[in-house]
Amino acid sequence: MIEEVRRVAAMQDHTLRVKAAVDLMGELQAAVVETSRMRKESIAWLRDHGHSMADVAKLMGVSRARVAQLRDAGPPPERVFLGTERAQVLVPMRPGEREYVALEDSSTGQKLLALAHQLQLEGDLGYIPTSGDVDLNRDDLIVVCGPKTSPVTAAALQADPRLSFETLPDGRWALIERDSGKSYTSPSDDPDEPAPSDVAYLGRLPRPDGQGTFLLIAGVHAVGSLGVAHFLTENLADLYKQAGTAQFSMVIGCDYERETKTVKDSGAVSKVLLHETS
Repeated sequence: MIEEVRRVAAMQDHTLRVKAAVDLMGELQAAVVETSRMRKESIAWLRDHGHSMADVAKLMGVSRARVAQLRDAGPPPERVFLGTERAQVLVPMRPGEREYVALEDSSTGQKLLALAHQLQLEGDLGYIPTSGDVDLNRDDLIVVCGPKTSPVTAAALQADPRLSFETLPDGRWALIERDSGKSYTSPSDDPDEPAPSDVAYLGRLPRPDGQGTFLLIAGVHAVGSLGVAHFLTENLADLYKQAGTAQFSMVIGCDYERETKTVKDSGAVSKVLLHETS
């Protein structure tokens, strides 16, 4: 960062320098917020693992009173689960006489952005075209789109070593644990007693370019994705403790109001399935 400051300072053309300074200030501010998050997480870890306030103060080179102040400063540690600079939430467009965004997908996107803002993380909402073509090689990306809608997300899901998203012989979609064969179907698709409940995929998968990961949310039905947003809002801190920013996948279930498609409750219906990576 010091080199960047020096580079901007050396600019003689002020028409270029003012824009470069603004851009650099944004990067520096984002770095300050993220490093304060890391500091807060490290202080908590040290305290949880037997280090006294005096120990932490000595490590940091500050007073114990200052450690007490910094312990509560900055965004919560779990913020990094969604991103470090600016969350990019993508929801799918649906084909029709006029292309549209399903109410459940729109609500999912807005709920995820609200969660990001709650965690002091800026965010943007974008749209996946009806072709399903989407660039996954982006930082802080959260994709809300299943394999039925996008061949790109279908390919990403096929590479998941722990869960698969498959069509059963009777036409229903199911999430299946590859190791055990355990199958999760949507209760709303039950041929005998359909219920206002759904299941969805939640996972962190590698980007195609190998330069990072992205979050993928895919409900068997659109309301299932909204259930994941509800789950993350209520359980992100605990999920972060289990998965951190490692690659993983899991199945989330939700109950909803049949007429309004409002999610009433959500919860994990599988374990957090960590992926083995080299």
